[in-house]
Amino acid sequence: MTIGIIKERKTPPDRRVVFSPQKAAEVQMQFKDLEFVIEPSDIRIFSDQAYKEAGLRLSKDLSSCDVLLGVKEVPIDALLPNKAYFFFSHTIKKQPYNRDLLKAVLEKRIELYDHEVVTAPQGNRLIGFGRYAGLVGAYNGFRTLGLRDQLFNLPKVEGLEDLSAVKDQLDQIKVPPLKICLSGLGKVAMGAKEILDYLKIKQVGVEAFLETEFEEPVYCNIDVMDYNKRIDGKPGKISEFFLDPTPYKSDFMRFAKVTNFFIAGHFYGDDAPFLFTREDTKHKDFKIDLIADISCDIDGPVASTIRPSTIADPFYGYDPKTESEVAFDADGAITVMAVDNLPCELPKDASEGFGDMFAEHVIPAFFNKDLDGILERARMTKDGELTPRYKYLQDFVDGKE
Repeated sequence: MTIGIIKERKTPPDRRVVFSPQKAAEVQMQFKDLEFVIEPSDIRIFSDQAYKEAGLRLSKDLSSCDVLLGVKEVPIDALLPNKAYFFFSHTIKKQPYNRDLLKAVLEKRIELYDHEVVTAPQGNRLIGFGRYAGLVGAYNGFRTLGLRDQLFNLPKVEGLEDLSAVKDQLDQIKVPPLKICLSGLGKVAMGAKEILDYLKIKQVGVEAFLETEFEEPVYCNIDVMDYNKRIDGKPGKISEFFLDPTPYKSDFMRFAKVTNFFIAGHFYGDDAPFLFTREDTKHKDFKIDLIADISCDIDGPVASTIRPSTIADPFYGYDPKTESEVAFDADGAITVMAVDNLPCELPKDASEGFGDMFAEHVIPAFFNKDLDGILERARMTKDGELTPRYKYLQDFVDGKE
C-alpha cells in the first residue's frame, strides 16, 4: 500500500502536515507493506530534506498512490480523480463555501474520508488539532490582555519554534488578579487549561468563583450544566441536554457578572441556547471585557464574536452599545480574539500530535480489514455517491438548501 503526503495548497498557506518525517518513518517500519511518498513542499514545517534523511521517498507524481493524506481542503483543480483522500473537507455542516468542493469530489469519483469524522463506535472524535487550538487560543488571550492593558508584550506564537518556546515566554509574565472563566471539557478546553495551569493560576469551583473575591488570578472550568438550566425549573441532566437542548435556557449571566476574561472552549450543538446575547452584553452587570473565543461560532453563542479574526490581525473590539466592531482597546469595548485557524500558529507540535493520533487510530484500519469501522464511518463518498451516513448532504450538493 502506498500513501502520499500531499503538499498543502490552500491560501493562506498552512504549514501543518499529517506526518512528521520521524513518525512517517516509524509507521512505515511498523507496517511492512506500507510505503509513504512525500510530495515536495516549500511551505511545510518539515523540510523535504528532513523526509529524505528519514529514508522516505519524495516525488511530484502521486498518481500511483492508493491514499492521499492532507490537512486542509484540496483545491478543486488539484484533486486527482478516482483516488482516496483524507483531509478536512469542512462540508459535514453544509458549509456553503465548500459546496463546489464536495460536488467536485463526487464528479471526480473520489473516495473522501474526512478527519473530522474519524470516530470511535460511540461517536467521539479520535483525531484532530483541538488541543493545539486551545493552547494557542489561551496564549493569544493573554497576549491580547498584555497589549491592551500595557502589562506585558508577548510575541506571536507563529514566530516561536514550538510549545516549549511558548512556555518560555509565559515564564516572563505576571497575570493580574483576574477571574477567568473557561467553558468546555473537550480537547480544546483541555489545551487552554494546560496554559492556565502552566501559569500556576489557581483553579476554583463554581460556587467559590461566583461568591468569593480573590487577591490572585483564578479560573473556573465550567461545563454545559453549569451554564444552562431547564426553562421549567426542574433539575437538568447532561444526557438529556445532549439529546434535546430545547427545554433549556442559558444560565451564563451568573458567570458574566463576575468574570473578567472568558475563554470559550466549548462545543456548541444545534438548537442549544446561546451563552449570552447582544442584549446581555448591554446589561450593567456584564463584567466580561476580554474573550478568547477558540470555538469561534460567528453570530452565535458568544454574541461579541461578529467575525473571525486572523493570525495577522488577531483581535478586535466589540461595542455592546452599537453592536459593532471598534478598536480592540476602545473604551467600553469587549476585546475579542477569534482566530479560526489557531493550530496553524504551532505547526510543528500540532503536526507531531496529529500524526501520533492518525498512526494509532487510522493506519491500522488499512491493514486489519477496518475491524473497528474507522474507515467506514469516516468515508463520505464512494463511486460518485454520498455514502449512507452522509446522504443528508444530498440536498446541499444539489443546491436545494
